[in-house]
Amino acid sequence: MAANPVSTTPFHDLDNYLALPRVSGLAVSPDGSRVVTTVAQLNDKRTEFVSALWELDPAGREPARRITHGVTGESSPAFTDDGDLLFLAARPTPDDDKPPKSLWCLPGPGGEAYELCAFPGGVDGVRSAGGAVVAASSMLPSSADVDADAALRKVRKDNKVSAILHTGYPVRAWDHDLGPAQTHLFLADHAAPRDVTPTPADALREAHFDVSRDGAFLVTSWSVPTSGAALRSTLVRVDLNTAERSTIVDDEAADVGSPAIAPDGAAVAYLRETISTPQQAPRITLCIKQFGQEPREVTAEWDRWPTSVTWSADGSTLIVTADDNGRGPIFEVHPETGTVRPLVSDDFTYSDVRTAPGGVLFALRSSYATPAHPVRIDADGSVTVLDCVELPELPGELTEITAVSGDGTTVRSWMVVPHGEDPAPLLLWIHGGPLASWNAWHWRWNPWVMVAQGYAVLLPDPALSTGYGQDFVQRGWGAWGFAPYTDLMAATDAACAHPRIDAARTAAMGGSFGGYMANWIAGHTDRFAAIVTHASLWALDQFGGTTDGSYWWAREMTPEMTSANSPHLFVSEIRTPMLVIHGDKDYRVPIGEALRLWYELLSSSALPAADDGTTVHRFLYFPSENHWVLSPAHAKIWYQVVLAFLAHHVLGQDADLPEVLG
Repeated sequence: MAANPVSTTPFHDLDNYLALPRVSGLAVSPDGSRVVTTVAQLNDKRTEFVSALWELDPAGREPARRITHGVTGESSPAFTDDGDLLFLAARPTPDDDKPPKSLWCLPGPGGEAYELCAFPGGVDGVRSAGGAVVAASSMLPSSADVDADAALRKVRKDNKVSAILHTGYPVRAWDHDLGPAQTHLFLADHAAPRDVTPTPADALREAHFDVSRDGAFLVTSWSVPTSGAALRSTLVRVDLNTAERSTIVDDEAADVGSPAIAPDGAAVAYLRETISTPQQAPRITLCIKQFGQEPREVTAEWDRWPTSVTWSADGSTLIVTADDNGRGPIFEVHPETGTVRPLVSDDFTYSDVRTAPGGVLFALRSSYATPAHPVRIDADGSVTVLDCVELPELPGELTEITAVSGDGTTVRSWMVVPHGEDPAPLLLWIHGGPLASWNAWHWRWNPWVMVAQGYAVLLPDPALSTGYGQDFVQRGWGAWGFAPYTDLMAATDAACAHPRIDAARTAAMGGSFGGYMANWIAGHTDRFAAIVTHASLWALDQFGGTTDGSYWWAREMTPEMTSANSPHLFVSEIRTPMLVIHGDKDYRVPIGEALRLWYELLSSSALPAADDGTTVHRFLYFPSENHWVLSPAHAKIWYQVVLAFLAHHVLGQDADLPEVLG
């Protein structure tokens, strides 16, 4: 998996790196003759990424061509049965220079795009089958119809009203406030869109839905409140002609979602995630509900967590993705026996899997050797890369290493190293989640930017990581500071024994749960020269009640768990310079975590601020950013500050900070 040595790549210059095109999403026509993806690129001012739709040659012979050119971009492509292409776009008008996204239609090849329907609350998603087009939008609870919703929104806007009166939980999600609008599903292929989910309350927030192939009904996830201010996800069937809805799966022991209706309309496949307890981690399995029968768990014996499910075009098998040993293969699952067979198994992670006639699949795939790009997978498992965007040259090599933790468990990692033979300083990067894996390309956490500056980057999957079986997750459940920590140290030891690593110069960094681990490491070892902690959990008892979905974390974070695993309790042991990074609009890990960490670092650590206020620690604060820090200018500053901090403490070099920071 090595790349050819090059003196300069896009990763050597942050402006060139940010200018690389980014592929996401995939739509395939029902007959498999047309494939469309979304490509995002920087706008002319380099202030934001703007996406456009590109059509690909399904055979992989002809170059891709751009088919939309809106100033504000297009997204969420979906084909109708007739071969028309639906997409979402916000097209400014003389009366509204910042309208919400509406639903557009681009008739078969050569047609002119037109607006199919618009809603005051915009359009958040669309699915089409059997002549039915179903769009997700939102309305204020007291609105009787779309017109009334538009009038009430205007009153709020004109009077600058932002107040929200809540009657339930949650009230925030990731980076935005919830309410007062509520998500509805509309049949959008009529002159006047028809609401097929009246009075949904908050049940359709972040819902996933599928439409039957004949366009007669849909199945959607549907949240219901439970005790302890919690939510649980059920499945609901909605008749698109009558809007009659009925609950078809209500599992008190689990959340159910990601419905995929069988081609014959007789069943729905879905994912089931057990509700965790302080002693037991969740488990995700694949289930099938034959309409009129009880649900069946199909993959009860398979020790992997499915991440997506769809049916083959002929309905004979289920096509499933799952994390697996640092990759994300595609599997074929027999709907009756539950037999699992690898369909595509290589060094990539697959997503956006779409089925076509003849056993053909289309998907996006990525790895740490390449960003996401579209491929066709034939029935024999052969993979053809579809021409889309040029994939960048890399400034180093990708390798894989393993270590043995204290309890005898094997811990595997990806490691990227610069070209050459000289030993490189090591950066330990810890993934978030915590139920996740370093198995796919990341634009915001990209190791190649660091490799271009001469670092080697270690990407380990410690306890709690997915893709290694249920027991591997369970090892770290409720014990974040124990097996995950010892696994990370074992992986670091193995990396430091590698001939390409300079073990005398190391640093650790992570975001979200990875930031938690960085904080924990800071209080438990001084082996690293510097630590970068992004969007990190610091005081677990404080975090549990202030995050956007407290009920989920409360299943694990008992008082006993937080008292045994909270990094803030070890602040007096921190002897390593730390760079704290946080966005104020981060509702998953609220800014209070960073504010408390910063104060306690300066006042209570073993490396406190001096009497004159000077400190070796730094706090990079983004008032307008969220959990990820997404704007191009801020992403550039993020990398610049991190690299400068590491250069000073790891390399003993002084690097200039961005002038825009003042």
